[in-house]
Amino acid sequence: MNIVITGASSGVGFEAVIELIHQPGHQIIALARSEEKLARLLELSRSLNPDCILYPVAFDIVHDDYADLQQFIKTHFDGKIDVLINNAGTLINKPFAQLGESDFVEMLQSNYLGHVRMIQAMLLLLAKNSHIVNIGSMGGFQGSAKFVGLSAYSASKAALHTLTECLAQELAEQEIKVNCLALGSAQTEMLERAFSGYQSPVMAFEMGKYIADFALTGHKFFNGKVLPVAMSTP
Repeated sequence: MNIVITGASSGVGFEAVIELIHQPGHQIIALARSEEKLARLLELSRSLNPDCILYPVAFDIVHDDYADLQQFIKTHFDGKIDVLINNAGTLINKPFAQLGESDFVEMLQSNYLGHVRMIQAMLLLLAKNSHIVNIGSMGGFQGSAKFVGLSAYSASKAALHTLTECLAQELAEQEIKVNCLALGSAQTEMLERAFSGYQSPVMAFEMGKYIADFALTGHKFFNGKVLPVAMSTP
């Protein structure tokens, strides 16, 4: 399969790539802002699987030019994407009363609008029966426990959840499936920023493996679903 994943340089995105390169038959374009971290990902991937086909690309989903990315994908994937994993994002932990409008703008750009841009740019490249996987959060899942300091982050993820449900209908005629994984905690740097000192029962590599497996097979069973993936609260 031809796979594009954003936010691939750290956390569960990094671990999802590591899982995917162990499986034969996949070509992966890994996107992230940090060239240094992407270089580390490539080095580790080649040490684990010398035959892996991994293209690390430094790319900012909010600010960079998608025309160049589209051309890169057309060249290396023969113009066809089977799986798009929208994992990039960031987090602001600040009480609501201290949040400025710029904080909400940053959260919406990084956790929602960047994914809107990515999906729109990839639409003509997505193959029949392809799978878009949006990585959401239990913080934005309706009815879940909410936490002080995460209102801007959680609201941006809730927007991504609703977009998932809408796109599943909009893209049905093109036979493109769209699902969202509302992740609970996994032991990552982002978790530490949200809940300092908290130890998650789920390791980053375990969540990465789940994301990779779901991206490859989840569209056989689900479409337009926002699925909670959580062992604990947070």
